Amino acid sequence: MWWEESVFYQIYPLGFCGAPFENDGKTENRISKVSEWSEHISNLGANAVYFSPVFESDTHGYNTRDYRKIDCRLGTNEDFANVCRDLHKRGIKVVLDGVFNHVGRGFWAFRDVLEKRESSPYRDWFNINFGGNSNYNDGLWYEGWEGHYDLVKLNLRNEAVINHIFECIKGWIDEFDIDGLRLDVAYCLDHDFLRRLRRFCDEQKPEFLLLGELLHGDYNIFVNDGMLHSCTNYECYKGIYSSFNSMNMFEIVHSLLRQFGPEPWTLYKGRHFLSFVDNHDVTRIASILENENHLPLVYGMMFGMPGIPCIYYGSEWGAKAHKSEGDPALRASFDAPVENELTEFIKKLASAHKNSKALCYGDFKSVVLQNKHCIFERRVDGERVLVAINADSEPVTVHFDAGCGLAEDLITGSTHDFGGGSELPPYSVQYWKMER
Repeated sequence: MWWEESVFYQIYPLGFCGAPFENDGKTENRISKVSEWSEHISNLGANAVYFSPVFESDTHGYNTRDYRKIDCRLGTNEDFANVCRDLHKRGIKVVLDGVFNHVGRGFWAFRDVLEKRESSPYRDWFNINFGGNSNYNDGLWYEGWEGHYDLVKLNLRNEAVINHIFECIKGWIDEFDIDGLRLDVAYCLDHDFLRRLRRFCDEQKPEFLLLGELLHGDYNIFVNDGMLHSCTNYECYKGIYSSFNSMNMFEIVHSLLRQFGPEPWTLYKGRHFLSFVDNHDVTRIASILENENHLPLVYGMMFGMPGIPCIYYGSEWGAKAHKSEGDPALRASFDAPVENELTEFIKKLASAHKNSKALCYGDFKSVVLQNKHCIFERRVDGERVLVAINADSEPVTVHFDAGCGLAEDLITGSTHDFGGGSELPPYSVQYWKMER
């Protein structure tokens, strides 16, 4: 599948484009800014863009008003279709945020219920008690997502709701030629709905990706042959930055062994989850790391471990923002992309990942593991890559059976000789492709 060999680039469009937080009803083509960045995205090595919400909403995009219309603050459907065409011309896939668990209070069907109450034909699209009341004093109670009453939960057991969502997805494929969906709060979605969604999307377009937002628990409940293809790997997200901050590589490597290791009890061998070091919901990686020298290293870990690497816009040059500053700070608008040493390093990592079967598909095996450094192996079909990371400010010499004498560093192109042990320079990442 195409996503198994891809590098993703995440854009939160309303923030990226500098749109006002409140929907002011004014149509302005801001989304074309993505086309202006498309060369940067391609040069970075990304070949798939995951867009956070683009459809008409009350404020932040996750409170949808209309699944059929691009948010007026971003432009028109035609404006977005042009962006998708520009990306596809560069060989970049397009994945949209599918927010199907809930809608906004401005959603057209919910507005009809507030106006007509029991006589509304859409009353069963939601979980409503007309004898209760809401935090908005509507004179009726409805279920909101996790108690947030600006997010009105949809009844995904209602055939009319399912048909409406499916018609909209078909419209997105026809109009924008999208290549997949990232499903918001997939852990909340009805399992029967997900099975039907998978069958529907499989019929609409070959290799159409369904990627779910999952946090904790057993990802296999949702990621399987009948439901999702992939999910967000939040377990390893935390393990990556925490391992560097505590100088304890055991944390992330043990998580990877639990998920992808050689033991028979390994949970997710063969799965391809979305790997990330930050996104629109969490503190940017440059702000959460305690040692700025570790910034290139966390990307080295992300691109080297099993999974689909995803870069959050702006973080490729080390942009900072902390969750405590509020979500808008995490979703900033930048005038233009920045090129620096970090972006150049990420380009090399992306190239190495996409051009290595072992890094895309290989098994995971721990070779050397100490608090401040680690080496792990990725292997598939005779191709073998060792990922070596030293988080310490001092060099370290490691001794292990490499199984060969020479290797090519996929990042630098240099040759590495394993005779007499291997020195890991301070604050370093190396991808050694071993000679057969």
